[in-house]
Amino acid sequence: MAALLSPKVLPILMLVASNVFMTFAWYGHLKFKAAPLYVVVVASWGIAFFEYWLAVPANRYGHEVYSAAELKTIQEVVTLSVFAVFSVLYLREAFTVNHLIGFALIAAGAAVIFRA
Repeated sequence: MAALLSPKVLPILMLVASNVFMTFAWYGHLKFKAAPLYVVVVASWGIAFFEYWLAVPANRYGHEVYSAAELKTIQEVVTLSVFAVFSVLYLREAFTVNHLIGFALIAAGAAVIFRA
């Protein structure tokens, strides 16, 4: 349990949780195309409120051990990972080889950021 609360791990876990909220805020409405746009915008905004309560502290705590560029890189990798799972499980969209290659290239870019 102590490892999960470490300054290096807790911000990442918080960014994962915040990304789950944000992914639902941005893309969850795609299953409700009959709902009026103003309804899904307000609902999305309400979901995003909770995302901010995780993302902002995650970045504040994370900046104690990561640079801003590293935090942003972590955020992007987490975003893509959460979105890949979301699109397959929730939206029932296929994950193709092209997606895998594109995500791998982004992950390679992230690896460059974290090189010592």
